[in-house]
Amino acid sequence: MANGTTYKTCTCRDEKGKRLGANCPKLRRPSRGGDRWSSTHGKWAYQLELPPHADGTRRNPLRRTGFDTQEEAEAELDHARGLLALDEDAHVKRRITDLILAVLKNTKKLPDTEEVRRKARTHQDLNRQITVAEWLEEFLARKRRIEATTRNGYAAHVRIYLTPYLGDIRLDRLRVSDVAGMFDAIEEFNDVIAIERASGDPERIKKVRYRRPVGASSMHRIRATLRHALNIAIKQDRLRDFNPAAVVELPAVTRPKPVIWTDERVTRWRADYNARTDLARRARARVDVIGCYISTPRPSPVMVWTPAQTSTFLTRAERHRLHLLYRLITLRGLRRGEAVGLRWQDVNFAGNTIGVHWQITQLGWQPVQGKPKTDASDRVIAVDAETMRLLKKHRANQAKERLAAGDAWADSGFAFTDELGRPLHPQIATDQFYWIAFEAGLPPVRLHDLRHGAASLMLAAGVEMKIVQETLGHVSSTFTRDTYTSVYPEVAAAAAESTAALLATPSPSVLSHGRRKPSSARRFRH
Repeated sequence: MANGTTYKTCTCRDEKGKRLGANCPKLRRPSRGGDRWSSTHGKWAYQLELPPHADGTRRNPLRRTGFDTQEEAEAELDHARGLLALDEDAHVKRRITDLILAVLKNTKKLPDTEEVRRKARTHQDLNRQITVAEWLEEFLARKRRIEATTRNGYAAHVRIYLTPYLGDIRLDRLRVSDVAGMFDAIEEFNDVIAIERASGDPERIKKVRYRRPVGASSMHRIRATLRHALNIAIKQDRLRDFNPAAVVELPAVTRPKPVIWTDERVTRWRADYNARTDLARRARARVDVIGCYISTPRPSPVMVWTPAQTSTFLTRAERHRLHLLYRLITLRGLRRGEAVGLRWQDVNFAGNTIGVHWQITQLGWQPVQGKPKTDASDRVIAVDAETMRLLKKHRANQAKERLAAGDAWADSGFAFTDELGRPLHPQIATDQFYWIAFEAGLPPVRLHDLRHGAASLMLAAGVEMKIVQETLGHVSSTFTRDTYTSVYPEVAAAAAESTAALLATPSPSVLSHGRRKPSSARRFRH
């Protein structure tokens, strides 16, 4: 019994209602070589003696049941034995036992052996998981022998960005997408600062007078601080040998132009992705596929899908309850906060328009509701007939969800909510977007890059620059033109054809006898 044993048990009861357990006669059946375990009755279980309490009193044995086969019960029994054998010190063994019982109570599973081994070796508290915020605090406390300016820089990054955005996450569960999401939220707040300062309203400007937009260089420094802190965590065995901050793609110091995913670029990226995932599988049993998907280097930090790739994404997204949100971002260029913040009162079904009069952004992890900050961002957008039809269908589906939720329904008035009617957290839209794009077999783009794609689609379709600017909510058409006119080959080709047509038409000053030929004049006007 000291080393544990496996056996069969069931839930049968005798005539007095007492549970029979392992004594049920149906658990065994007669055979020539003696009784054998029944293959159809009962479940397998195991029992293992545990180390005594500190005062020497005996603990109840560890008993676990519900296994379909004896092999499954034996495997978990071996796992439990291995945990108790990690350290011979009686005090450490008791701490490991307490951890086993606590984790089983919360998760119904035994703790990971390697994680417990690391904690036992470094004398960490086995019964709690350290958060990113707690580790960053410890990281700063270790930084005593560096220059004061460097330490102040670390502390500012931790206080203003890393702790608010990532602090509540368990250190051992920090993902690449968490770090990438932090930088997406920082970029989104940059837009808020710029809009406030451009408003001309002294009160609104006053709100952000102490906040500066975070440039590309600052983002790289913030990531360097986090990467350094996580590298130390790896050296201290607080984290596995993978640093999620080291692989996150950040914009270059110079503002990058959007680049299209051509077939050649997709082929090169996919080869790099396959090599990265194969390496991860050889190094670790479990591969973070979305982490590899996001972090595999791209030709540019800002990538745009082709029309065919965009169509593939929208087709795949139709399976998801938020597919209409992604359609609006893809075709109409809404910002993430604007799409998540769309309210039914701002949808004009008769006029085929939607009003962008509200948004939900992130400050750290906390969602913040508010109005767009400038006249350019507060706008009304025309919507195609198919999208309006889908909006009506989406509203009907939401009504069904409301009936299913009953009294638990929160009447928030938003077009896109969770299953209980509560406002949608912006990060949920981002997380689901990555999964849909991955499942569709597409090369990665950021959710915000769908907005770049919408602008390029409109330009490729011949939409005037002024209309594109107003649809996107840009203050100036100069920004729109400088950013998007070089994205699609179709746009450049259209410009080249227009230029060639003008050059092919003689000007009035060079026509014979100084008179304009009727056919040429008609061709020029056309």
